[in-house]
This record gives sequence, structure tokens and C-alpha cells, in this order.
Amino acid sequence: MNATTSLALALLTGYVCGSLPWGLWLGRGLRGVDVRTLGSGNLGATNVYRSLGPGIGVATLLLDIAKGALPVWLVPGASWAQSFPGGAAWCALAVGFAAVAGHVWTFLAGFKGGKGVATSAGVLLALSPPAFGVFVAVFVATLLLTRYVSLGSILGATAFTIALWRFSTDGAANPRFLLGLLLAVVVVVRHKDNILRLLKGQERRFSFTKERT
Repeated sequence: MNATTSLALALLTGYVCGSLPWGLWLGRGLRGVDVRTLGSGNLGATNVYRSLGPGIGVATLLLDIAKGALPVWLVPGASWAQSFPGGAAWCALAVGFAAVAGHVWTFLAGFKGGKGVATSAGVLLALSPPAFGVFVAVFVATLLLTRYVSLGSILGATAFTIALWRFSTDGAANPRFLLGLLLAVVVVVRHKDNILRLLKGQERRFSFTKERT
């Protein structure tokens, strides 16, 4: 297999894995509802949790993390991926970004998905467990202190970018840092409306129990 075909197949695999709309499927399968008609209408784990309860919300979170981590772990080791330009390391980075893109713009739900946080966390888990740990710590601490999921996501994305830089021997020149920076930008841009609400004091706080919609 030539390099161009390997590149296209790796990106397609990452994108399709990331596109799996678990929140939509679990809502339909277990409750008979379309989560896009509830709450914020977002397919991410936060809206699923708020609208359908902790059980389905946590399941969605774990599956959204998995669809970022598993392709990054598995695709570079496939025989057809050996021709990927730059080798296995670059293959993992490309697949990771494609998975996040699939989550945000899923072709299985009208190209409207989540905000990329959980799937980015999954990519981090596969590429840099220490950076993943930093993200989780900052996200959880922010959520517990403020009960703003959006703020936790934004600060967590900032933290994992700094962590990738600190944990890299070549700093900002490290490809993993560059991917982390790109993913952080995606997360922040996807939260632009939340940022405006935070600045206005209108952002909705998170409740650990199911909320009425």
C-alpha cells in the first residue's frame, strides 16, 4: 500500500470511529428519545447526563473517550498503516485529530456532534497518560469548585497543552504538543457561546443528578 492510500485510510478510520454518536444511540435505544431535542441539543456527555441521567451520561462519556483512545492505540499497528508518511507516531497523531473531528462533525448526525472534550481526552489517554491525568485533575477540580463544565473543559484543555509542552523533551517543537494545541483550540472555539455566558454570569451550573428539561 502506498503512502497516500495509507494516509487516507488512517484518517477515514479515525473520523468514522470519532463519528459514532453514542449519546444519540443510547438515548434512542434505552429511552426512546433523541437527545438532540433535549437540553442544549448537544450530543456530548454533559447534555446526555443532564437530560437522561447519570447512567446514560457516564456511559456516553466513557464511550466518547474510548472512540478517541482506541483508534490511536490500534490503527498505527495495522499492516496497512506501515506506509503512513512519517511513520507510526505521525499516524497516531493524524488518527487522533480525525477522531476528534468526527466527534465534532459526525456524518451520522447531520455533521453536528459534541464539543470534542471527551474524545480529545481519549486521544490524550492514548498519546500521553500524564497529560491526560493533568486534564482530569484540572477538569474535576474546576467542576467541583464552580460546577461549570464549560470552564472545566476550557481550563483542562489549557492545562493539557501546557503539560504536553512540559513533558516533551523538545518542548513546543514536539508533534504531540502541536496536536494538543490544535485540540485545545477546537475545544475553546466550540465553547465560544459558553464563554460569553460565563462572562455575563448566565452560564448554567452542573448538577450531579438528572435535571428537568
